[in-house]
Amino acid sequence: MKAKKEDNVVIFGMENSQKLAQEIGKYLNKEILPVKTTVFADGECLLKSETTVRNKDVYIICNTSKPVNDNIMSLLILIDSLRRSSAKSINCVMTYYGYARQDRKASGRDPISAALVAKMYETAGADKIITIDLHNASIQGFFNIPVDDLRGQFIFSNELLNRKEKLVIVSPDHGGAVRARQLSELLNNEEQIAIIDKRRTGPNKCEIMGVLGDVKDKNVLIYDDIIDTGGTIIHAAEALKANGAKNIIIAATHGLFSKGFEMFENNAMIDEVIITNSIDHSHLSNFKKLRELSLAQFLSMVINANIESKSITEVYNAYGKRKQ
Repeated sequence: MKAKKEDNVVIFGMENSQKLAQEIGKYLNKEILPVKTTVFADGECLLKSETTVRNKDVYIICNTSKPVNDNIMSLLILIDSLRRSSAKSINCVMTYYGYARQDRKASGRDPISAALVAKMYETAGADKIITIDLHNASIQGFFNIPVDDLRGQFIFSNELLNRKEKLVIVSPDHGGAVRARQLSELLNNEEQIAIIDKRRTGPNKCEIMGVLGDVKDKNVLIYDDIIDTGGTIIHAAEALKANGAKNIIIAATHGLFSKGFEMFENNAMIDEVIITNSIDHSHLSNFKKLRELSLAQFLSMVINANIESKSITEVYNAYGKRKQ
């Protein structure tokens, strides 16, 4: 009897992505295998599978958020161990790509760290990277292996379409205008998008110059890929309020919240913050303004498409039409 393709697939969940990995496993009806981790007295770690992976297609559910360097090193060691264990292919489902914001030389003598870590994943033995909302899509060009940079707009559009609320989609900078336009189109939005005109004055610092677009007496949604310290997006909300915006919702694929969530919870201007579970936010479960959307079903469909050699476009179409 000929074996099914999925019979040749094994899925691991890194420690920082266990909750999401288990959800994905339920959708795929696959067991999420544990990663055996040993930490030595000097801080070195050893990661490996306790199950044979010889001639198997391996998927690793992972993210490389805080602590970024530790998570990257752990992932590299696991990839190396799987390669040396004769895995047929190693596919990293990396829901957050650490160092994505170091994607170019912004000034003299800067590194391009996004390219550096790309080379490290390849050298370790990764065969494919599946990620979502890279800070800059051009990061795909740093790899010589396939990269699926999935679009988070579909996760948010399904949620917002159910609400049946008219919103002006706002990009917090010029670089995110295309992302905001795509979300607006998925919502069949008659409203024009708006853009916050800002200039970067240093790491996690910016100056708001103005608002391009009409937000007066309108409900708005500020849409970005990453919320880190939160200062920039709070300044954007202030600018929108000064220009007459009514309710303000913030949405971002990756909620890092490096300075905590209190600045949003206690800010009267902010009505809601919507994020995905690309990073584990279990420690933020008590906040009333935080709404988390799960990537599990979407990513399970993407993994299945990879197993069955189907198009990602088919996944976008099917996900958009699924029953809510």
